Amino acid sequence: MVLARFLPRDAQFFALFREAAANAVETAEVLADMLATMEDVDRKARRLRDLEHRGDEITHQVFHSLNSTFVTPIDREDIRDLASQIDDFVDYIEEAGRRIHLYRIAERNDRATLFGKVLLEQAQILAEAVPRLEHSKERDRVLRYTVEINRLENEADDALSQALAVLYDGVEDIPALIKAIRWGELYQLLEDATDRAESVANTMEGIVLKNA
Repeated sequence: MVLARFLPRDAQFFALFREAAANAVETAEVLADMLATMEDVDRKARRLRDLEHRGDEITHQVFHSLNSTFVTPIDREDIRDLASQIDDFVDYIEEAGRRIHLYRIAERNDRATLFGKVLLEQAQILAEAVPRLEHSKERDRVLRYTVEINRLENEADDALSQALAVLYDGVEDIPALIKAIRWGELYQLLEDATDRAESVANTMEGIVLKNA
């Protein structure tokens, strides 16, 4: 982010967090579209990879700024954790898209589509919450966002349980078994991605409470 180079040190971190959150939204949008349509998977998988690399670059910029800054606007550990956890969230989303491409999954289903919607909603809420960390008067609002992110993670837990309960129904041969195993891996990876969003929410909650 070129603009970050010209901002005061305090503002740089929050500008990079906003950029990381926006990148997470775009990543979740691509995956949600992939899961909803299962069309043009190759192009979307490449786009996810590009966005994941962009997330890595933003995280590197945060760490570089952290190493060259003596006084930080919030605890150094919290800056490091928040950057890393947003990056992990993006990594898991990208990996889900990579598995779809790798396993040549071509058919859509409603359960996978639901996971895509949950991840996108979590990312959008994250992008709403992150800018409010910069302003002390708005930090209380962050707690409401974190509750919603956690609620969505619980929804994903329920969706995973329901998906796994019927995963092997009707499996009668080896190809069908392989297909079921691959779907099971994908469901678990999608649920794990929602867990990463919950980790971001928990870190944001900690930042708010520490700086109340």
